[in-house]
Amino acid sequence: MNTLEITYKKEYVIVQMNRGKVNAINTEMVKELADTFHDLEKNVEVKGVILTGQPHYFSAGLDLIELYQYDKNQITHFFKIFGALYLQLVQFKKPFISAITGHSPAGGCVLAVASDNRYMAEGDKYVIGLNEVAVNIQISQNLTEAYAFWMGEGLASRYILEGKLLTGKQALNAGLVDELVPLKNVLERAEQQMNIYMRADQEILINTKAKLRKHLWDKLDLNAETSLKEASELWWKPEIRAKMKAYVESFSSKK
Repeated sequence: MNTLEITYKKEYVIVQMNRGKVNAINTEMVKELADTFHDLEKNVEVKGVILTGQPHYFSAGLDLIELYQYDKNQITHFFKIFGALYLQLVQFKKPFISAITGHSPAGGCVLAVASDNRYMAEGDKYVIGLNEVAVNIQISQNLTEAYAFWMGEGLASRYILEGKLLTGKQALNAGLVDELVPLKNVLERAEQQMNIYMRADQEILINTKAKLRKHLWDKLDLNAETSLKEASELWWKPEIRAKMKAYVESFSSKK
């Protein structure tokens, strides 16, 4: 694994994203996350999974610097596998917790919103949210459904249209995260909750999760061809490409 570190505990697994300082999401990370969660779901010895990041960053979202260089086939492929990863995570049968160790905008929030619990590092400097509109990326119907699942349709609608990033306190008040804890205790808090899940009968727990998520799962578009086509076509819109180029050049000059 080049982008992930896997730690096996007695009954559950910790998956730590480890791609540079900010855990920006590229094709390689998407493939490794998909393969890892597929294997962990099939592994009868594993009863739950915690996804976490590095200090100050859960994930900064999509690696726009790398993605900007992709050709049309590559970006279409990326949107396809990233959408498939989200569907895989949101339908993951076993307990799944996100230990959010800092910033989690856009693509980072996509990963986190699929989990059953989200424990986030406290501090007003850290933000989370589906701000795709603000960064000129087409959001999918599947993502809007998950946001509404946790926050309610009205609030989710307003925040998505605004491209709003939430502070931890705002996310807590909105129901997007479960609890705010000191950065050094985020993973520990996630493990505490996972150990509670481990005490339950696993068949009952999995069946109950399926019942709780049935209404969300029923709304999912498992093919998502329309969203894929929209995202791919809009990616090449001249004015959007110009804005992305400016962002990439600005970020590259800072580095």
